[in-house]
Amino acid sequence: MMRLWKNPGFRAELLALLPVCAVFAAVGFARDVFSGLLALGLGAAAVLHCAICARRRFRQMEELSADIDRILHSAGDRNLGRYAEGELSILESQISKLIITLRSQWDALKRDRLVLADALADISHQIRTPLTSLNLAAAMLAEPGLPEERRTELARDVARGLGRIEWLVEALLKLSRLDAGTVEFNLERVTAERIVKNAAEPLAIPLEVRGVELELDLDGTESFSADPAWCAEAVGNLLKNCMEHTPPGGTITVRARENALYTELTVSDTGEGFSREDLPHIFERFYRGKNADAQSAGVGLALAKTVIDRSGGVIRAGNAPGGGAVFTVRFYKGAV
Repeated sequence: MMRLWKNPGFRAELLALLPVCAVFAAVGFARDVFSGLLALGLGAAAVLHCAICARRRFRQMEELSADIDRILHSAGDRNLGRYAEGELSILESQISKLIITLRSQWDALKRDRLVLADALADISHQIRTPLTSLNLAAAMLAEPGLPEERRTELARDVARGLGRIEWLVEALLKLSRLDAGTVEFNLERVTAERIVKNAAEPLAIPLEVRGVELELDLDGTESFSADPAWCAEAVGNLLKNCMEHTPPGGTITVRARENALYTELTVSDTGEGFSREDLPHIFERFYRGKNADAQSAGVGLALAKTVIDRSGGVIRAGNAPGGGAVFTVRFYKGAV
């Protein structure tokens, strides 16, 4: 009884009930002793009933609290079905929803933490490899009496390594901005020719050095809605991937076609193509297939897919019937 009295809710109920019982008892005694005793007994019974109900309610609350604590701090049963009836049913329903939401968020956080740990490990590996080469090249450049030809070669290797690190960091920053939702795409009507030429411009010298020819099959009228800069970034990564897998003397072909439903852009090469095992994972971040270039970081295609998806397009990867990889990008003109 003392525990109940310490509870403000029960104390307020009891203090409200006692004056009512006292009034009825006074009225009963005013008539006769029997009526007064009867009223007094009924009042006592009402107070007792109130105490019993309050005690049962508080006990259920304590049990519910213990169940919630057990569920939140262990992998115990989430079912609170024994509270399906009575005044706690609404509270139980809301708490169950809250527990399910918290568990789902916790599971998602654990998955994100694992993904982040794997991503950090991949990033560390991708950056550590060129850094190791740069350190070796720097040590060799410091050697006295190094032939000028060898010095030039090492300086070229250093420049390539720095370029790879710079590209990797920029690509990861772009992916991070896209993941965080801080990038605002400015969609406008653009031609496929404009996008492809902007994407191919930075690759002109690497293509020439590798001896790879770029063929464009565009009539200049194919158009679609996209952010020009980001779309050129995506197509540039597709071209870069094809370039890395095309042998000297090979060809990269870009075609554009437009119909009433969509504008389609295909980028194909004359390389080895994708293995069957690699195809389901081509656009996964940090994935490097069997035929991946030694300098590949597994970021470019993931970035390209993210940009195209955010632009409302779809992208697929496959192999051409005669050999070589094929990327197909479609920008639909309406909902499909």
